[in-house]
Amino acid sequence: MHFRGATHAGHSPNPSPDAAPLSESTPASFASPGEPHGRGGSVRTAAAVTVAAVAVAFALYFGREVFIPIALAVVFMAVLRPVVRLLERVRVPTALAALLVVLASLALLVGAGAAVVAPVQKFATQTPQALKKAEARLRTLAHGMESVTGSMGGGQAGAKGGGRDGGQTPGPAVPGFASKVFGITAGVLSALLEVVLLVWFLLASDDLFLRKLVNVLPNVREKKRAVEVVRETEAVVSRYLVVSLLINLGQGAAVGLAMWAIGMPTPVMWGMMTVLLEFIPYLGGALMVLFLTLIGLATFDSAGHALLAPGAYLLVTTLQNNLVSPILYGRRLKLNPVAVLVSVMVWWFLWGVAGAFLAVPIIAATKVLADRVDGLHALGEFLGE
Repeated sequence: MHFRGATHAGHSPNPSPDAAPLSESTPASFASPGEPHGRGGSVRTAAAVTVAAVAVAFALYFGREVFIPIALAVVFMAVLRPVVRLLERVRVPTALAALLVVLASLALLVGAGAAVVAPVQKFATQTPQALKKAEARLRTLAHGMESVTGSMGGGQAGAKGGGRDGGQTPGPAVPGFASKVFGITAGVLSALLEVVLLVWFLLASDDLFLRKLVNVLPNVREKKRAVEVVRETEAVVSRYLVVSLLINLGQGAAVGLAMWAIGMPTPVMWGMMTVLLEFIPYLGGALMVLFLTLIGLATFDSAGHALLAPGAYLLVTTLQNNLVSPILYGRRLKLNPVAVLVSVMVWWFLWGVAGAFLAVPIIAATKVLADRVDGLHALGEFLGE
């Protein structure tokens, strides 16, 4: 709101030239009457954004059975699209090319699953007993520490520890552990079928949705920007997943060899778990360290020997993160580690394991969009390294 040409009650509409102009010393009620409205508008905007974010979070959480297959299908479509385009160049129809690519991908997954069936079954059979042994080892170590602190404090802790030993009962069994963790439920099969069908439809439709988007945009500049954003997003997501798979395969092989060298049971299983869990930044590594520590305590008599398993995993992971990943990922895939961690935690909360897997592709796609849209450059700068 401007005061130029304005009139006020009790003042002449044509002030004398000697009248002092408005300055910083003018009372706030006269100097900037539009300022409170600006602050109020900012508050209302922030409130509207917050409400919208909460509403979207609720929709994503309660609609995860619908959104998760769609999101997974879009990500896998981005990975498989280059292969379909390669077949199209040799005159293979798009629908047939999409079908061949999807069937070949399923065959690779089934073959990989069949190769690890025996290690998985052995691991699932041994895990409940190993967990009970690890629990007993941890109780023994905890009791030893309490005994030391009790002797230093006059034996009070030792008396308490003796009372617990007398009434100690074995921990409950872990019935159905294998079926709960490794069992293939009808829900998982249904979701897998949904993802496969959606991937095929998206690949078979070629660029139908992109053409529709281009048709509804008003001018050539926005049409060109939309095509660039979609193409770059596909390239970034595809490169991330393919490079991550190659890195994880190498890391899994190194971890499997290390577990075999130190005498851990089912080293092939540990290598396979490394390949899968490394797709979940931070949380996957933390779970691997936890599992290796527990099974190491249950397998080896010496605590030092038991800690060799998580130590070897951390060594391999550190070398991979500092030597291999920076070279293979390149500058295009460098993201803010804090933003990645927050994204993984948020999407883990919303969609569980699938959300944690999708967190990095989502944040990478968001950065591509933010870098291309004028009003979102600040977000793109924050998401970048």
